[in-house]
Amino acid sequence: MLLAHLGAHTRHIRLGSGGVMLPHYSALKVAESFKLLEALHPGRIDLGLGRAPGADRLTAYALNPNNQFNEQDFIEQLLDLQAYLRDDATPETIHERVQAIPKIATQPHLWLLSSSGQSGQFAAQLGMGFSFAQFIGPHGGPAAVQRYRAQFRPSPELAHPQANVALFVLCADTEEKANALVKALFIQLLRFDQGRRGPYPTASETAAYAFSPEEQARLRYHQGRVVSGTPGQVREQLTQLATAYNIDEVTAVSITADFNDRLRSYELLAQAFELVPTTQKVAEEALTL
Repeated sequence: MLLAHLGAHTRHIRLGSGGVMLPHYSALKVAESFKLLEALHPGRIDLGLGRAPGADRLTAYALNPNNQFNEQDFIEQLLDLQAYLRDDATPETIHERVQAIPKIATQPHLWLLSSSGQSGQFAAQLGMGFSFAQFIGPHGGPAAVQRYRAQFRPSPELAHPQANVALFVLCADTEEKANALVKALFIQLLRFDQGRRGPYPTASETAAYAFSPEEQARLRYHQGRVVSGTPGQVREQLTQLATAYNIDEVTAVSITADFNDRLRSYELLAQAFELVPTTQKVAEEALTL
């Protein structure tokens, strides 16, 4: 629903899920939802897929009581999804009689998401894009992407491997502000470790919080999930990361208590990489006609 809303209010940016946990749904349901999005906004839709619960087991059960999170079931769902998106009608299969609608000329771009690397092998075998979720699992990402590239088999939709990495990115005008933003994130991640769910820590809560020795030890793990600092510092860290992964695209997950801090983080990140706003590009192109 949010992707449809964003599509109706934009013209150029790509829109995608990060992601749909496929075991919660039927492949047909996902195919029809994203075919409709692609029909409304052709060439702009990315379908990111995962197989993790995405929440606690009780919530996963509530979404789909029959879900066993079985690896083979997930692979079969992926194959079914591809068939529905391709309008496959192979005889003596369900696809001979059941078709996903609407029928359209293009398809959403498929990505498999993974924090361990296992789904990277599925993405390689099925010819899908691969995104490593370093913001969830900070270790093993470059090796997982390397295996994905080595094992990649072209598909009708994707001729060459395409990979990216997703991680927490917090950019601020000063180091002091960046440190405050990342401290709040660390507090929230530690709460998740303890099974606690609640509001994101406010600026005052963050300033007053003191990490225990045990928490400080755990933070060494969480630090691998985050890139933070001033624009110059963030650019250097992300450039090094992209080189290690051998990729040219990063998904930035920027979460803050204050929306203005989040917006500023994205603005500074764009400036650090000299990205020109689309509206400015359009205006410049119009002037050259």
